Amino acid sequence: MTIDLDPSPAPPRRRRRWPWVVGWSLFGMIVIAVGILSVYTLTLANTYNDSVTKIPEGDAFPKSSVRPGPVSPKLAEAQNILLLGSDTRGEVGADLDSIRGQRSDTIMVVHVPADSSGIQVMSIMRDNWVTIPGYGEHKINAALAFGGVPLTVQTVESLIGVRIDHVAIVDFSGFTMLTNALGGVTVDNAVPFTRDRTTYAAGPITLYGPQALGFVRERYSFVDGDYQRVRNQQAFIKGVITKMLSKDTLTNPGRIANVVASISPYVTVDSGMDVGYLANLGFRLRGLRSEDITFFTSPTLGTGTSEDGQSIVLPDWDGLAQVAEAFRTDTVAQYAATH
Repeated sequence: MTIDLDPSPAPPRRRRRWPWVVGWSLFGMIVIAVGILSVYTLTLANTYNDSVTKIPEGDAFPKSSVRPGPVSPKLAEAQNILLLGSDTRGEVGADLDSIRGQRSDTIMVVHVPADSSGIQVMSIMRDNWVTIPGYGEHKINAALAFGGVPLTVQTVESLIGVRIDHVAIVDFSGFTMLTNALGGVTVDNAVPFTRDRTTYAAGPITLYGPQALGFVRERYSFVDGDYQRVRNQQAFIKGVITKMLSKDTLTNPGRIANVVASISPYVTVDSGMDVGYLANLGFRLRGLRSEDITFFTSPTLGTGTSEDGQSIVLPDWDGLAQVAEAFRTDTVAQYAATH
């Protein structure tokens, strides 16, 4: 039984197929759809271009000299997109001042294999105790505060052994607008909890607005803290993707437009992640189904305490070596299926 946290009735269904939503739905936050009418397509593209904050060229990635080398030509079509969730509690500003100085509360690497057979999403727990280049050992989410997006990219690349191709940063506050624009997002809640006088029951629940924000933020209610928080974030993104790929969304131009307009002000991307890139990626993944998307978490050895008394997550370095090999050989799907 699905528990609906909003008493408002579900929106009516429409039937009609749209060519692609996948380019944005792979990070589970944003949709740009190319409609049948070119005028409508132009309107969506303009909404994206006018509202999404772009990181200037040269400000998103570290210098080439400190990055992994290029992959073999046969794997060049594989894509690795770094998705960061920043809990700034407000719209992304006109520049990077609202991002630098913040700690990234969600870190995910979205892998699109060269054969476009599916998508693998790896979560990296924010309290992983790693070496941040130039700063020594810290929690990985401190990289954003120390050196902005380039240092975060460099730190993640040191773990996965390959280059990040693109970066997308989503402010958590946008989840409120996103779920409302989609008409609610259903998740399968594994662990019941209560936050801000809202009870999140076990099993399928449909989230709206602030309830979605509470669901992805909560960690204190759980015995294993951030571990369950990461699982809930994965469940939420899976729910978003499922809703985006449903006929209710794909056949509803108004809903697609509302999603683009509502979430775009909360998104920052590198300058290369333009409409053309998303259109190409969406075309590659046009046959994608929600079951073709796999979630997993980078391997850890549990929690511990740093020398200065911080509660940290201990990386499993042997396991991460396997992860890096999977990224380098474009076999992340096989790794995810067995871990």
